[in-house]
This record gives sequence, C-alpha cells and structure tokens, in this order.
Amino acid sequence: MLARFATSALSSVRRTVPTPIWQLQRYLSTDVDSHDDFKPKYAAPPANGNVVEQIQHVIANDKVHVFMKGTPEQPQCGFSRMACVVLQAYGVKFGATNVLADPAMREGIKKFTSWPTIPQVFVNGEFVGGCDILMGMHDSGELEKLLAPVREAQAPSK
Repeated sequence: MLARFATSALSSVRRTVPTPIWQLQRYLSTDVDSHDDFKPKYAAPPANGNVVEQIQHVIANDKVHVFMKGTPEQPQCGFSRMACVVLQAYGVKFGATNVLADPAMREGIKKFTSWPTIPQVFVNGEFVGGCDILMGMHDSGELEKLLAPVREAQAPSK
C-alpha cells in the first residue's frame, strides 16, 4: 500500500506544467540588449535610406557626435548619461542620435563600428569608443588633448 502511494505521489510530481507563451517569447527574443519593460511599445518608423550613409553623414558634419539611448537632455541609460556629462564638462558642443527611435540605426551603428554597446562617441569623424573608453581617456588626460582643438574651433571669435 505504501509503495502504491509513493508511486502515485511521484507520478504527480513528474508531470510538467506548460510554460506560458509570453515567458517563451521573453527568453527567445532577439533583442537581448533590453529588458521587456524598456523595449518600445510600438514599431519605430523605418529608417530613411541607407543607415550607413546616415551614419557617415552625421559623423562628417559634427565635430563630436554621440550615438546614444535617449537624448542629451533625457538620456535613457546611465552610460549614455555619463558620456554626455563628460562631454559637457569639457564644454564641447556635440550632436546626438537617439538609437532607441530607430532599431535599424541601433543595429547599424554596432555593425559600422564593430562595437557591441551603446553609447558610441565620434570625434572629428573617428570612432573613439563607448562610455568606458571615454572615461579611461578622461582619467588619463587624453580626452582633454583630443577635445581641446574642437573646443577652440567652437569658441566664438573675439
């Protein structure tokens, strides 16, 4: 009798409960860069034209440009915020592209630079790096040397 009770108890434990579809979708999502709470709730408009051309255009026209999550006024990630704070501390004007507004731009900039994270900072058309590189350059004094000519060029003439 005890053996029969143990067998029936084990058989009920072995039964699996089906996983809800929403949990499977969460783990099978292709966008591993964001938590579900921070993903866009709507489809972003498709990028106009070629993403690579857009990237080349903005980095050619801005002395300093940041591809970031959010805007300099309202960053959507701590690393993007830190990059903006550091650049503002040096007194340089910079352009910014919100990669959250365009998924094609978000993936395109990562492929363009072969750098997996956002933000991405460009100075004089050259890729500098992300927040960690920017902070390292700030700590070593390299960033001051890199941004000094940009700041002087942006200063109003006397």
